[in-house]
Amino acid sequence: MHHGAAAYASTAKVTSTANPRGLEASLLLKAAARLQAVKDNWDAARAAELGPALAYNRKLWTILSTSATKPENPLPLPIKNNIANLGLFIFQRTIDIEIAPAPEKLGILVSINSNIAAGLAGRG
Repeated sequence: MHHGAAAYASTAKVTSTANPRGLEASLLLKAAARLQAVKDNWDAARAAELGPALAYNRKLWTILSTSATKPENPLPLPIKNNIANLGLFIFQRTIDIEIAPAPEKLGILVSINSNIAAGLAGRG
């Protein structure tokens, strides 16, 4: 694992999963680490790891987006809208990567996941 992916993975391991926010942060960091590992080792990892890494991230964002935007979720409407818009962006970027794979397209997914995770963990 290269330095970027290793950093995300180590952060994911120390993130507390005792509460829902900690669990969400940990899962986002895991997704970021998987995507970063593919990006860092593109030639070797692309064929075997790109699809599973994108699928994991898409499933995670499907769950996060659905949960955050439910009417009974107490989040303020502007935050719900922001999460929904981020989810849409993630899904569109994933399709774009699947159609025309390129390592530089993964960076924004890694960045979004790690920044949201930092916010959830109180570091953002």
